[in-house]
Amino acid sequence: MRALVQRVHRATVTVDGDQVGRIGPGLVALVGVTHDDTPAQATRLAEKIHDLRVFPDDEGRMDRSARDVGAAVLVVSQFTLYGDTTRGRRPSWVAAARPEQAEPLVEAVVAHLRERGCEVATGVFRADMDVELVNDGPVTLLLEVEAT
Repeated sequence: MRALVQRVHRATVTVDGDQVGRIGPGLVALVGVTHDDTPAQATRLAEKIHDLRVFPDDEGRMDRSARDVGAAVLVVSQFTLYGDTTRGRRPSWVAAARPEQAEPLVEAVVAHLRERGCEVATGVFRADMDVELVNDGPVTLLLEVEAT
């Protein structure tokens, strides 16, 4: 599993003109799933997102996590994180998991974040979404969790 994580001042997700998700200061996690991903990886990815130390401490160093500062997380499914652009100009989506497999794993990331006490907003799986965010920093990191 992969997540492209951005520290934000605020973010929203809109579907068909309706705002379906919104957070203030926190993290946006675009989550991608591939074929051999498991629920255990979803749990580890949620933990990595929640414990990622990218918020400033009193000295301005990035040494606090979303858990430490009570920051919200906006989770948006993002199959394009597994797009392969090594050949030609059109990405191949072969490595991206089918929706039937990906949706429960993205939902597992959301559920585990909530179990940890995190405020979580989400997009709508398989919807055409408008995601707006104000990147703070900018801070953007790619997290990957391999099968064990």
